[in-house]
This record gives sequence, structure tokens and C-alpha cells, in this order.
Amino acid sequence: MIGRGFRSLQVRLAVRLAAVYLVATAIAVGILVYRAYDTADTLNERELSLRAQDLARGVALDARGEPRLDLPTKLAAAYEAAGGADIFAIRGPDGRLIAALPPDFGVRVASWPAASDDPSYFRIGDVGAASPDYYGLSLAVESAAGLLSISVARAAGSDGLVQSLLQEFVVDIAWIIPVLVVLTLAIGILAIRRGLKPVLNASRLAATIGPTATSIRLPEADLPSEVTPLVAAVNRALDRLEQGFAVQRQFTANAAHELRTPLAIVTAALDAMEGDGELDKLRDDVARMNRLVEQLLRVARLDAVVLDVSGTVDLGDVAAATVSSMAPWAVAQGKSVALAAASRPVRVRGNGHAIEDAVRNLVENAIVHSPHGAEVVVAVGGDGSVSVADRGRGVPSEDRERIFDRFWRGKGAETQGAGLGLAIVKEIVKAHRGTIKVEDMSGGGAVFTLGFALAG
Repeated sequence: MIGRGFRSLQVRLAVRLAAVYLVATAIAVGILVYRAYDTADTLNERELSLRAQDLARGVALDARGEPRLDLPTKLAAAYEAAGGADIFAIRGPDGRLIAALPPDFGVRVASWPAASDDPSYFRIGDVGAASPDYYGLSLAVESAAGLLSISVARAAGSDGLVQSLLQEFVVDIAWIIPVLVVLTLAIGILAIRRGLKPVLNASRLAATIGPTATSIRLPEADLPSEVTPLVAAVNRALDRLEQGFAVQRQFTANAAHELRTPLAIVTAALDAMEGDGELDKLRDDVARMNRLVEQLLRVARLDAVVLDVSGTVDLGDVAAATVSSMAPWAVAQGKSVALAAASRPVRVRGNGHAIEDAVRNLVENAIVHSPHGAEVVVAVGGDGSVSVADRGRGVPSEDRERIFDRFWRGKGAETQGAGLGLAIVKEIVKAHRGTIKVEDMSGGGAVFTLGFALAG
């Protein structure tokens, strides 16, 4: 079942679509998380740059012309609240230290080169009590005291708010992304199924095409462009097959029709002659030829014409007419045929002439296979069935399916039939959507039962 499922085009497309979605989602999530953390770093750097500018605005010249730092109240409160997490050092235009927090950081910075307009980033340790590591930048900023070199830094991990926001974002992504993937896959699979629905409809229609339905063609509308050429090629092949079937059926019908006239002339001539046993044998041979020609004509008509099975047929009348017409021939063969009618009319839906033809073929077959002096019984059932029972050799169980094939004759068959009678019966029953059953008769022989739908 698994291997058969993976051969399905829908399953293949769904699996590949799922793989593409998963890979694309993983890449998108990776890029999104990277950009989020990169944005967090950018925000942190921007905050440090703004802090350096705030510090530069607090530097002014005293009465002696010396630069000094007067921190604004809010900025001083922020540094105090940070508890040593934020540090800074300010150097004047001549490189001398103006102010530093903590003083140790100022000692470190004093030996650094002067800052430029482009921030230079650094990492330093063992300068504050909040963390062993500090990350910061040095920047040249204009002030009232001239161009200052300001170095500001923040303890590692002190940006807790930003980190918590990022963690919440990642958690949200962690459960939202799978839901989006599932929804997208469901929509994709639905789209695949709807896209392949015309293909499935065409395949179901193709399953109905057969020797009796060669005029059906696959629809080419709404099909995917990749499948349309294949369907068009199949339709052209069906056109050629239908033409071949038509030629074959026409040939069979024409050949059988053309043979009827000369056979009728030969039969009339033989009936007018008087002779010995050889002439009787010749008459039998011609009679078999006449029977074969009639069966070929029936087969050709069944193949070429769609039976109208919408009428109402009384099985009792059909069986009675068949027995009446076949009785003289049965007596001539040294056998008899009897009718077991139902107690009430049995009306079924179908074609009266075709059903009579089927029953007649069964009766004829039964008479041929019955021994001399035997009786063939035609019985009509109230359930819409008609059966023909004989006392012949019966039908082996292994042959009960094949006896309805055209031109099939069992091994050791004693008759010289062409093997078309039961094939005609099968085609008629099939056209009526009925049933046909073969069973053994108690005491020897076989019984063929045809079932038809009762008329409403």
C-alpha cells in the first residue's frame, strides 16, 4: 500500500511541496532570527552613541577655561540606577582625561588613541563591579569644550529588556511557524487535488471504454497543459480503434448477409432432391452453416446497435413463444421441450426481441446437448428469472466462465457449433444489466438461469 501510494502523482507533489515549504520556512526563520538579533545589536550601538552625545552636552568650560563634566540630573540618575553596568570616559581635545566612571576605566582609556567620527568598538574587562566584561565604543563628539573623545560601554547581558523581547519573539515564531506550514500544506494539497480532478474524471471515463462503448472520448477541457497532449493522442487512438471495430463489424455483417441467399438456394435444392444417407449428411452440414450465418448476423447487430432496454416484457409470453417455435425442431431431433410457467405474469424491464433471442439460444443449446428422448424444461420464476434445464453432460466448473466467450468450445465437444450461441446470450444479458448463472442439475445435466430486473 505504501509503495502504491508513493506512485500517486498527488502524493509525490504533496511530499515535494512539503519539502520545499519546510526548507523555505527554515531559511526564512533563520534569516528572521538573525535579522532580529542584528537589529538588537544595532539598537544597542545606537543607544551607546546617543549616550556619548548626551555626555558631550554635559561638558563645558569652567571659569579658568578648563573643561569639566556637569551631568544632567536624569543622566546622573540613570548611571546611578545602572549600578555599575554603564561606564564612560571623556577625554579633551588635548587627550587629557576630563571625567570617568569608574576611575579605573579612565586610566585604561587614557592610553588609547583619540577617537574619530566613525565609532570604534572594543571589549574590556575588570573595570567595573557589574560584570567581568564590558562592550562599548569610542566616538569623537563636538562639544562646548571642543572635539571630545568619548568612550562608553555596557556590561555584558545588561540589555535584558531587548533580550527578553527577542526570546518572546522566537517562542512565538516556534509555535506559529508549524501552524502556518500545516495550513500552507493543506491549501497546497487541496489545490493539487482540485488541479488533478479533471485528470481523475478523465481516467474514470476511460475505464468505461470497451468494445461496446467505443464512441466515448476523453474530455480535453480544463486539463493541465502537460496532460492535454497525452489525452489528445489517446482520443486519436480511440478514433482509429473505433474505425477498426466498425470495419470488422461491417465485414462480419456483410459476409453473413451475403451468405444467406446462396445457402437458402442450396437448402431448397437439397430439400427437392432424393438420395441416400450422404444427402442427409449434406443437408445437416448446410443447416449448421445456416445456423452459423444467423448467429453471425445476431452478433453483428448486437455490436453495432445499442439495445433499447426501456420497455416492459412479460417473461411468460417470451418463454411460451420460444417453446412453441422450438418444439417442432426438438421433436425432429428426437427430443422434447416443456414450459413451466409462473402462476402470474412476470414483467421485467428490457427488450422483448433480445430476451427471446437469448432464451432461444439457451433452448437450442440445451436441445443439442441433450441425449435422445430427453426433455428440456423452460421455467419462469416470479423473481424475474427464466431458466433452461437439460439432461446433457453438464458443464465442468472450470469451464463455466469460458463458455460465454466467442468461438470457445470445450475440449472433446461432440457438436459442430461455432461457439457463438452463449456469447450472444451473455451480450444480451449484459445490455440488460442482468445476471446469468450456470448450475448442475440433480440427476445430471445443467441449468442456465437468466435474471432480469422486475418492472416497477
